[in-house]
Amino acid sequence: MKKLSAALLLLSTTVYAQPFDNALTEEAIKKRLAPVGSVYLAGAEPAAAAAPTGPRTGEQVYQASCFGCHGTGALGAPKTADDWAARLTKGRDVLLDHAINGFNSMPPRGTCMDCSDDEIAAAIDFMTKK
Repeated sequence: MKKLSAALLLLSTTVYAQPFDNALTEEAIKKRLAPVGSVYLAGAEPAAAAAPTGPRTGEQVYQASCFGCHGTGALGAPKTADDWAARLTKGRDVLLDHAINGFNSMPPRGTCMDCSDDEIAAAIDFMTKK
């Protein structure tokens, strides 16, 4: 009974402590009903693309786009130095070509569609030297 009482007390204080905006003003309702995104219609002003912040390092590209597979070894992605050894025997140019164009289970650019070829090369250098 004590445990049940404690659980109910915890639940009631948690629910009470949650912020709840129950404003019924017209502005609050419009804000809650506003669309999450927008759609580009042909002929409309194009949305401004995010300005590039400069070249990313190999480690930055690896953390943002490569780690999901190469950090876990998913789908046979090379993870350790031993895994990379066989691929390095084919040459760096072949590795770069496979990274840019995709190969076997690896998608083109390894899911980093906004990475330049130099950034992909830097990511390869970072991964093979880990």
